[in-house]
Amino acid sequence: MGDLLEQGAAFLEDQRHRHMSRAVVYQRGADSKEVQATIGKTEFEQADDAGLIHRTESRDFLIRTSDLDFGAGPILPRAGDRVRETVDATVFVYEVNAPGGQPPFRFSDPYRKSLRIHTKHIDTET
Repeated sequence: MGDLLEQGAAFLEDQRHRHMSRAVVYQRGADSKEVQATIGKTEFEQADDAGLIHRTESRDFLIRTSDLDFGAGPILPRAGDRVRETVDATVFVYEVNAPGGQPPFRFSDPYRKSLRIHTKHIDTET
């Protein structure tokens, strides 16, 4: 018998992907690929030199790890990559980024099946 928690997590991940995602385009340099992503957010807190707390919110894209593949095997997100999200006739462009030296992504589950990619809105195209 296999790991029941892993099987349950795989089932839930499949349901998220099927019923709670939309098409976005993931770009790295000249390479791009349309993938399904669930939209989320992460709030970051960072203290400045004066001790003031600054809160920043990133728009997150949850994408299956295996889907980020431009043909040579899956890649991991890195700062500077872009995600393009089309809503009606407007394209929102986000740059993979996280404030305060935080990593630009984290695995969203203990089995590393999906990525939570942190981004910052940088452009809107109409």
